[in-house]
Amino acid sequence: MATPTPTKIHYHKQSRELALTFADGQDFRLSAEYLRVHSPSAEVRGHGMQMPILQYGKKDVAINNVEGAGNYALKISFDDGHDTGLYSWEYLYNIGKNHDELWQMYLDRLEKEGQTRDTSVIQIHQL
Repeated sequence: MATPTPTKIHYHKQSRELALTFADGQDFRLSAEYLRVHSPSAEVRGHGMQMPILQYGKKDVAINNVEGAGNYALKISFDDGHDTGLYSWEYLYNIGKNHDELWQMYLDRLEKEGQTRDTSVIQIHQL
């Protein structure tokens, strides 16, 4: 079955949430932080089969710009300078549908690696 396409996309600047409504009626509100830490870019996802690179200190990140990329994706630019990676409809639908599980996995990994969502408390590890 093909992934539904969005029928409505709106960025709420004050709450820093991207609201998506898909053709099958599914509605998702995804925070800028959630979208940033789950970016589909190689910079975040890694290359090949490696574990994604943990993004931390992104609690206050905002979206500067959202633009369509063809008829299949969004290109999102964040105020921390990150603007690579295309968020395909399928990718957005999947991270929307699996939000709670993915968010908890992210929080667990932050804790395990001694990092934080807060930009003012970034941990620096010495080698």
